Amino acid sequence: MPASTKLGTGRRGELLTLACHLFAERGFQATTVRDIAEAAGILSGSLYHHFDSKETMVDEIIRTFQDELFTEYDAIMAMDLGPREKLAAVIATSFEAIHNHRDAVAIYQHESKYLQQFERFSYLIERNKQYRDILMSLLAEGVSAEVFREDLDVEITYRFIRDSVWVAVGWYHPERGLAASEIAERYLGIVLDGISRK
Repeated sequence: MPASTKLGTGRRGELLTLACHLFAERGFQATTVRDIAEAAGILSGSLYHHFDSKETMVDEIIRTFQDELFTEYDAIMAMDLGPREKLAAVIATSFEAIHNHRDAVAIYQHESKYLQQFERFSYLIERNKQYRDILMSLLAEGVSAEVFREDLDVEITYRFIRDSVWVAVGWYHPERGLAASEIAERYLGIVLDGISRK
């Protein structure tokens, strides 16, 4: 599995994919335009023919990944399914995103707090709110429908799911055995069915 799905076509897409890998590996702030150019075998000035800054590059990387992800979330929420099935689909889609966009997810995980202080990345705050609203609404709906426990702490459960899913980008390696769908299935078994012996 490539660490990052190719971002675009042609030379511009190649440069963006390379930058994505470097940002994920070294950190956005630690990676310079010169680093990207050297890795691509070109001069820094040549890189500016395609992008005006590394901020533009990371913006496109994160937007591409998140636009695709939230389009899938919206499709799930529009389905005629119950809250348990929708929650399972959202979580499975999240693990698939880690599989398909590992570098982009790593950048988001490690750099979003830093990037959010800049106006051009204000959409990250809105995306976080959207994700929270999706999970909170499904959990609350599940409690109301008596699908989930009536004493479920929706806020804590949301935070647990949010953090435990996306941190997987640091340890999930499909080449070591399990596919994203299998990881999602096992994770859902823990979240939805618990770990206590029945």
